[in-house]
Amino acid sequence: MSTLSNPFNIRDLLGSHLSTENLTEYITSLSSIVSTGGTTVPEVKSYPDAVYLNYFALGLSLLFSPQNGYKPTTGLKLADLNKDNLFLDSIDIYNIPKRKSSDSRSKSSSVRSAELAFSTHPVSPLRLKLTAEIKDKDDKILPRPSQIDIHPHTIGKDFVECFGEPDRKGGGAGPSSGSIGIWCEWSKDGVMVEFGGDEARGPQAWERGKDAVWKVITVFSSKEVDWM
Repeated sequence: MSTLSNPFNIRDLLGSHLSTENLTEYITSLSSIVSTGGTTVPEVKSYPDAVYLNYFALGLSLLFSPQNGYKPTTGLKLADLNKDNLFLDSIDIYNIPKRKSSDSRSKSSSVRSAELAFSTHPVSPLRLKLTAEIKDKDDKILPRPSQIDIHPHTIGKDFVECFGEPDRKGGGAGPSSGSIGIWCEWSKDGVMVEFGGDEARGPQAWERGKDAVWKVITVFSSKEVDWM
């Protein structure tokens, strides 16, 4: 794993249009530390209200919102996009654990097939800045660190200790074989985390979730986070 991201705040990319030089340089830098060829060429999923660029080998998915009246049609290629009118709305970062041979039975049916195509993001630790001041229901400022360093083995308890209790959460209900994993969102920080593994699914998922490893981190814009 590379430490490329340590001096770089990935949140700074939010709000950039697709042709922004900083965004291009970041993708190129990530590709330079991954041996698989063609990593700078994403899979494009285009819709009138959203465009996704999926960089499977980089463990990265970028969601762009069309602006200025631009409405992409479906099935567009990268060269067909109006890059100046597509602005980065959110970033998905993947952490896909190596599958054990004993897990080869039909566990894939309980995992979204799209996620299986992604590799683990090649940069570790992933450093995210936190909103400086968060207040509780009594309007008291909660003490918290200025940033969090996220490793492939970072678990639910680590996120809560750093961010505090989530503003929103869900998942985990139903049988272990069919339920979605638990997820937590810290809206003021612009961060959502989905957790994977058996600890994150089933009726007791929230009791076991403190030990669940993160699977997807979504970084999005927040009013409390100055990313412009």
